[in-house]
Amino acid sequence: MESFIESPRFSCALGGAIATVTSLPGVIPIVHAAMGCAGNLNSAVYFGGGYLGDGYCGGGHIPTSAVTESEIVFGGAKRLESEIGNALGLIEGRLFVVLTGCMVEIIGDDALACVKTFRDGGSPVISVSTPSFTGHSYGGYELVLEGIFNDYFPAGRKKAGKLVNLFGLVPGYDPFFRGDLAEMGRLVRALGFSANTFFTPDQDFRNLESAPGAALNVLFSPAWGLGFAKRFEALHGTPYWVTNLPIGAAATDLFLKELGRKLNVSQKKVENLIDDENKNYYGYFLRTADVIAESDYKFYAATVTDSAYAAPLGFFLQEELGWVVTDSFVTEGLSEGQRLAVGSAYGASGLGGRLAFETGASQIAKRIAGYQPKGKRGSVFDERVPFFVLGSALEKSPCLKAKAKHLSVSYPLYDRLIVTAGYAGYRGGLRLLEDVVSSLVSAKA
Repeated sequence: MESFIESPRFSCALGGAIATVTSLPGVIPIVHAAMGCAGNLNSAVYFGGGYLGDGYCGGGHIPTSAVTESEIVFGGAKRLESEIGNALGLIEGRLFVVLTGCMVEIIGDDALACVKTFRDGGSPVISVSTPSFTGHSYGGYELVLEGIFNDYFPAGRKKAGKLVNLFGLVPGYDPFFRGDLAEMGRLVRALGFSANTFFTPDQDFRNLESAPGAALNVLFSPAWGLGFAKRFEALHGTPYWVTNLPIGAAATDLFLKELGRKLNVSQKKVENLIDDENKNYYGYFLRTADVIAESDYKFYAATVTDSAYAAPLGFFLQEELGWVVTDSFVTEGLSEGQRLAVGSAYGASGLGGRLAFETGASQIAKRIAGYQPKGKRGSVFDERVPFFVLGSALEKSPCLKAKAKHLSVSYPLYDRLIVTAGYAGYRGGLRLLEDVVSSLVSAKA
């Protein structure tokens, strides 16, 4: 049975929405919620997201109505109107997004009506309903995308022709979202296209404005954003492609071949790019073969990640390192339809391990402990030793007790600082190789 309370691996929809908006260039959140919501939810991703940081108008700088008992009794619409007006007057931004919390939604505050007053006056303000009872942080990400790209930007934008939008990685709740998007954007550009990654430092508000004119939306998630992508296609005429985030050369080669077909890039150009990237990738990778072979770094492994990382990470461990993946735990709450989609993506990767949908840290810890030696004669054939877990910081303690190796790669990730790191693509695969082997050799020091 899933536990959403024990050591949670996500926050409410408002938390995901705040992390998304504060990571977008030129976009400012205005939180209409109870006092403390904005700061506490930002802190959850600040620390758990690899020390994501506040950014511009994040953390203690987030504009918020901070409603109290008085507004709960008499309504908070006037308080919201005042906060919107103050934010517009004091903060430099291209778009202001009102995000609503539980209390104001329960009492029936009409945020849309408040926003309409300012919109009618020419101010760039929208409202997105994000109370916790609409879902958790991953759903909040999707709600923000819907509000900005499908509600705010009008239909009928001229197609750019050679532009690709990249979606599906949730800021902070995927600690490597910036590095992953940067690498995938680099590869898209290497095929001769422009790339909207939206959340990387090289992007600005113009990238958001140009998104409706893209030739293709790439969605790196089997579970989140599909409804958004379908509505984007209906409104803006942009087709979408749902695919696994590629990690390492084997997966990225396949990704580029399929992307090239969808974008009508010549096969020769795609093959030349793959050849160049493989020469560089394996030129570095092969240098590690000695330390891996001589140290006998062969492991049974388990991954504990969100749905976007489960199949890609397992595929890298299996195909690039030759490890045996026994379990892949998917840790965010999913609907039955989402689970089927994740299962399909996992099966298509050729992974033979057990795919489990589990949020409870204690249940995952029991599974990890179950693979370790029990000192019983004849039990060796039932054990999985040595064992390596790529999961969140929550798995560090259970792994120490079970004498299993561990590397933090998923939320909550509060034992690493993530700045430019990402595991996607060719460069990300090499970074993952470094991190995995470094965690092994450091134990010998």
